[in-house]
Amino acid sequence: MPDQSTPLDAAALRRYNRQILLEEIGIEGQQKLARAKVLIVGAGGLGSPAALYLAAAGIGTIGIADLDHVEEHNLQRQLLHPTESVGKPKVDSAIASLRAINPLIDLVPHREGVTPENAVKLFEEYDIILDGTDNFPVRYLNNDAAFLAQRPLVHGSIYKFEGQISVFDSHHGGPCYRCLFPEPPSAGSVPNCGEAGVIGALCGVIGSMQALEVIKYLTGYGELQRGKLLTYRALDHQITSIVIPRSPDCPLCGSKPNITTIEATRYQPICETAPSTSMNESEHPVEITVPVAHQLLTDKPSETILIDVREPHELEICRIEIAQHIPMRQIPENLSELPRDKHVLIMCHHGERSRRVTEYLRAQGLDNVTNIDGGIDGWAMEIDQQLARY
Repeated sequence: MPDQSTPLDAAALRRYNRQILLEEIGIEGQQKLARAKVLIVGAGGLGSPAALYLAAAGIGTIGIADLDHVEEHNLQRQLLHPTESVGKPKVDSAIASLRAINPLIDLVPHREGVTPENAVKLFEEYDIILDGTDNFPVRYLNNDAAFLAQRPLVHGSIYKFEGQISVFDSHHGGPCYRCLFPEPPSAGSVPNCGEAGVIGALCGVIGSMQALEVIKYLTGYGELQRGKLLTYRALDHQITSIVIPRSPDCPLCGSKPNITTIEATRYQPICETAPSTSMNESEHPVEITVPVAHQLLTDKPSETILIDVREPHELEICRIEIAQHIPMRQIPENLSELPRDKHVLIMCHHGERSRRVTEYLRAQGLDNVTNIDGGIDGWAMEIDQQLARY
C-alpha cells in the first residue's frame, strides 16, 4: 500500500476538497491516493471512464498501456479520445486528455502495451492493475502477470447490455480469473464488441465501478469485490453479486499450479488457434484468408459465391458489390436457397459471426461452405482500401 505521508499543497487541497470532506477519505485517504501508482491496461471503452475518474481523484501516478491507434468507431464509447485523435496512438491521446483534466498528477505512457515479455516487470512498478482490455488472451496474460507480480487486478468486462467487475487478489486470499474461467473459450464462441455491439454508457458504468474498486483498495475504505463477481444488467438496472470460490485445482493459484512463468505461446490470439485449412471431409476448407477469398472470386467467378451475413445497417457503412446479403439470423430460413454446386464463401465484419454460420451450415450437410477469416474489415485493409472501416 502507498505511504500516507505525502503532503498536499494548497492547489491539491482546493482541487480535492469535496473528496477530502468525506470522512472515509479525509486528508489521510487523499495522501494515500497521491502516493499511489495505478496501471490501466487498455485505453478503450472501460479504460476511458476509469482513467478519467482516477485522474480527477488525484491518483499520484497513472500508467497507460495500449499499443493501438484511435479509430473512428472508438469515439462512440472511448471518451478519452476526441475526434482529432483519430489515427494517433491511444496512449498519446489518453495522456493529453488526462493532463488537461488534472495537471497535478504524473502520467506514464507504455506505448508497447502489455506483452508476455514485459508484463510481470511492468506490473511490479505499480500498486494495482486495472484491466480494461476486451480480448481473452490479454485478459489471461494480465491475470497471470498480476499474480506473479503479487499485485491486485481489477477486472471488468462487458457484453451487449451486461457488464461484470471483480477484484482478483490471490495474495490476499481471493481467487484469480482462472478460478472462474480456467481456460479461454474456443475460437469464435464468444463475440467481441466489434461483432456483438456495445453501448457507450454501459462502458461508463463498468469503468467507473472499476475506478471505485481502485480507490477503495488504495484508501482502505469500503468492501472490495474480492472473491465476488458483480454483474450489472443495463436494461433493467439489475445488479447481482456472486461468490467466486478459490479453486484448489486452479492452474495458476491452486495447490499444484502448472503456470509458474509467463510463456508467450500461452497467450496467442484465439483466432490463430482456429482451424484455417481443415478439409472436414470436403474439398473446400472450413476457413480461408481474405486474399485467398479474393483470388477465388477473381479466378473462378462462376464457381464461387460470396454471402455477407452482416446486419442491414452495416451494409450502409461498406459493402462488396458482388456479395449477396443474408443476415445471420435469416440463414436458417434461407437454407434451401443456398447453392450446393458452388463454393459458398461466408463473410461478416471480422469473421466470428461468419464462422458460426459456416459451422451451422456444415452441420446441415453443406460441405461447400467456407468462412472468410478477417471479414470485410480484413478486405478493407488488404484488398480495397477505399472501403470504410468501422
